[in-house]
Amino acid sequence: MRTRLLGFTAALVLAVLGAAVPVAQAAVPTVTGPKCVEGGGTVEYDATTGLYTCVGGTYDAVLITTT
Repeated sequence: MRTRLLGFTAALVLAVLGAAVPVAQAAVPTVTGPKCVEGGGTVEYDATTGLYTCVGGTYDAVLITTT
């Protein structure tokens, strides 16, 4: 009985976390490359993270979705 309860609890926790991850990713502010440049910034690649970010301007330090 305890094994079933533990398994059910683990499945429930994993289901909740699985549903929360896309919501957390969608909450991250992003901007396109051209919009970054229009806002007075520059698109720069960060080799340590492998991501492009907007540096300076209106969208300073915002992740770039497409260049």
